[in-house]
Amino acid sequence: MPLMKSWVESANTPETDFPLNNLPYGSFRTEDGEAHCGVAIGDMILDVTALEEDGLLMASEEEDEVFFFGDWTEFMALGPDVWSAFRAQITKLLSAENGDAPELVNYLVPQVGTEMLMPFSVSEYTDFYAGKNHAFNVGTMFRGPENALPPNWLSIPIGYNGRASSVVVSGTDVRRPWGQLKGPNDDLPRFAPCARFDLELEMGAIVGTPSEGMVSVQEADDMIFGYVLLNDWSARDIQAWEYQPLGPFQAKATATSVSPWIVTKAALEGFRTSTPDRERELLPYLQEPGPMLYDIELAVTLAPEGKDATTIARTNYNEMYYSAAQQLCHHTTSGCAMNTGDLLGSGTISGPEKENRGSLLELSWGGKEPLTLDTGETRSFLEDGDTLTLTGHAQGDGFRIGFGSCTGTILPAGENKHA
Repeated sequence: MPLMKSWVESANTPETDFPLNNLPYGSFRTEDGEAHCGVAIGDMILDVTALEEDGLLMASEEEDEVFFFGDWTEFMALGPDVWSAFRAQITKLLSAENGDAPELVNYLVPQVGTEMLMPFSVSEYTDFYAGKNHAFNVGTMFRGPENALPPNWLSIPIGYNGRASSVVVSGTDVRRPWGQLKGPNDDLPRFAPCARFDLELEMGAIVGTPSEGMVSVQEADDMIFGYVLLNDWSARDIQAWEYQPLGPFQAKATATSVSPWIVTKAALEGFRTSTPDRERELLPYLQEPGPMLYDIELAVTLAPEGKDATTIARTNYNEMYYSAAQQLCHHTTSGCAMNTGDLLGSGTISGPEKENRGSLLELSWGGKEPLTLDTGETRSFLEDGDTLTLTGHAQGDGFRIGFGSCTGTILPAGENKHA
């Protein structure tokens, strides 16, 4: 499919993340302080809440005031048929062929200077460990290459239940956490600020329709509303002391940053690709009926306080061993109900080469090989004042389907009166 033309001229350039082919969904704060739902188009936002209020747009014939509260949670629960019909409405409104375009100009808001909000209410958050290169790298560091992957890894999407309350929208500062730390030569732990704070480059899948009981991989894919960029901030030294025997806990509870625009599955349909060949056959319930991954180019930049950014990693979402649909399917095997607004983190997305590694733990090989930035500074792990920015897009024929950016700046740990 070529670039679709819009009457919003900024949407017709090959460089924009938000052509008419994309139409991602976000939430923003208006001048009067209210939260509104919006659709990104070029460098503008179409105010969906205002259009609904004025009777120019409806989510469906049966529902009104779906966008009244300024996020997309209620809309997500309406299901795939409504999602498809609504996308067709928005596409028609913003198409270059729409003769009513002059009436819609007043419903456009510039993206620059507009405060973006969480685009949906996070019901539950689950983070997976489903990137093979990342799992192999981390396992090699701690157990050697011969035992890098746990025995179950090639059979099951490994994950853990995280904190929905810690999920924040891009642009939110992240304060360095305190926690229990114990070095290899320490007899006992101490309570101190994390010294090995890290990022994890991930994609997040958002559940739109709920489930009861187990679902198939195809049904799971049908349930997914869309995708966001996701940074799973990780306190490696806290994690090293706490993770046995039950896995991550406080090391992963500081923050999880997501990009403000939900790119719908419909926008990504032309970029589907298959998961890799299996080293051993998956159990039948996890086998996919068709391509369930996406070809999405990803990058991470790191900018020290007051200095230019360095691109520290480039990779692709197609490196995942398990798709989001497989992860969601497995999540339901116990009968666990999935809810509208559940967020699934993919796990760190790393490629085969050093420059493809999606965490500083891998890039610096546990701190043994510090990374040199373009500024001349080095990093083994994140320092106060560092700003991390994740970007991603799927490249089409003269256009791209972009996610915008997912950004966070590290604040000092600060005083802790309980330390």
